Amino acid sequence: MHVVIMGCGRVGSTLAHSLEEQGHTVAVVDQDPTAFRRLGAGFSGRRVTGVGFDQDTLREAGIEEAGAFAAVSSGDNSNIIAARVAREMFGVENVAARIYDPRRAEVYQRLGIPTVATVRWTADQMLRRLLPSGAEPLWRDPSGAVQLAEVATSTAWVGQRISKLQAETGVRVAFITRLGEAMLPTSDTVLQEGDLVHVMMRTDDVEKVEAAFAEGPEEAQK
Repeated sequence: MHVVIMGCGRVGSTLAHSLEEQGHTVAVVDQDPTAFRRLGAGFSGRRVTGVGFDQDTLREAGIEEAGAFAAVSSGDNSNIIAARVAREMFGVENVAARIYDPRRAEVYQRLGIPTVATVRWTADQMLRRLLPSGAEPLWRDPSGAVQLAEVATSTAWVGQRISKLQAETGVRVAFITRLGEAMLPTSDTVLQEGDLVHVMMRTDDVEKVEAAFAEGPEEAQK
């Protein structure tokens, strides 16, 4: 998959190398050409000098064939504008924006842009937004048999109770991230659009669980 990253600070350069190590092609966009020094000589992707929400700049970075876009510059407004351009103008499926002000998370989540606040940021969190399927688990028990992971959830599950999701997929929902805040659901909790679902499951069942979450409830498949 091709990934475009806006911002070549410590976050952007770390993401670029992590994604390349996983076999993805990467383009990094930054207004300051000297920022690309952080990538080092070993980086084989594109370096594009320009404004990250400029459409011509994004095209030069390969946004039209990109499967993911990360906005990790130093400005909240720039990040959210760039993320919306990538999502709405170019139809990029997996988009994530880093923000410095966590109070803005609710607004951005309602716009359909997953956000990661700086105070909670880790490379793994951003990678989970860009590569929701098959991402590394949040936690794994010492034997490796059970793990906690965020699973990409089809919009077909929106409006369904947690109890139904658990019954049909065989997992236990550990917590939900809603509008940037974690919450402990009950069996009566109803999934809302934009919820990020974190589940406990057997490692051997990961592919089966991901498929069930992607397909939606059984009656929706008939």
